[in-house]
Amino acid sequence: MFQKPDILKMADAMAAHAGARMGVIAANVANADTPGYRAQDLPEFASAYDEAGRLRVTRPGHRTSAQDPSLPMAVTSGGAEAPNGNSVSLEAEMVRAVDVRQQHDMALAIYQSASRLLRTSLGRGS
Repeated sequence: MFQKPDILKMADAMAAHAGARMGVIAANVANADTPGYRAQDLPEFASAYDEAGRLRVTRPGHRTSAQDPSLPMAVTSGGAEAPNGNSVSLEAEMVRAVDVRQQHDMALAIYQSASRLLRTSLGRGS
């Protein structure tokens, strides 16, 4: 009967994407000294979000059942390799972490603003 407005669905998907991307960044940082480890990243939110309000699947079967089915699969990110084959750059990961933090903060701000607007329209004030 009651459905979540599209703006709240998008904010929820954006926050989930930011959380998953931060997990990938944390794994990259944790493996910064692992020989042969290739840095990974998730696609940007805008390219992964479809018009129906879901994170888009680019091809069937590209996720494992252990992953959240609403999130895209991590892909190897480009970068220079160290002599031991590791491609993690801590500086690049720090920049990505800041970008993801901003994305998550934006998702929360959108959610709060939309919730405040709904409460006001229902006459419940702020």
